[in-house]
Amino acid sequence: MSANAITIRRANPQDAAAFARIMGDAEVYPGLLQLPYPSEERLRVWLADMQQAGQPDLLLLAERGGNVVGSAGLHPAGNSLRRRHAMFLGLSVVREAQRLGVGSALMQALCDYADGWAHVLRLELTVYVDNVAAIALYRKFGFAVEGTHRAYALRDGAYVDAHAMARLHPRPPVLPSVA
Repeated sequence: MSANAITIRRANPQDAAAFARIMGDAEVYPGLLQLPYPSEERLRVWLADMQQAGQPDLLLLAERGGNVVGSAGLHPAGNSLRRRHAMFLGLSVVREAQRLGVGSALMQALCDYADGWAHVLRLELTVYVDNVAAIALYRKFGFAVEGTHRAYALRDGAYVDAHAMARLHPRPPVLPSVA
């Protein structure tokens, strides 16, 4: 395997330092709903909670050249029985690994998992309207803008708008025909 190959794997509590590095990167967190100065210990507890049996969340990491360069997750869209078919998606890639296929590898893994294994009909996300590269990535995987949230979040002292984007399962499962 080449040094530039991208490996996708499930995150575990020992990855807390890598998560903190990504989420604390001044080039990354402004594009997320994260705050500066993440707590490595809090992330370790959160990652441990995600390992518990029955947790519907999926947390993935992308490694390139032996370094963690991205993260992605699927999370329930809510607790309502009527929303069990939907999951919320989050993704982050360190600046030096952007536009090198990391985001696409993570998105492919999330979509494959959602479509083939997790009984997910609808994937949802929000993305800041000025994050042109992320919007293009999401469109590549079948997401469409469904609306725009005005003044969605505070980012570095200014309110920013965000698009609500979603993707429906391209080939929803069907029951086999009765012979």
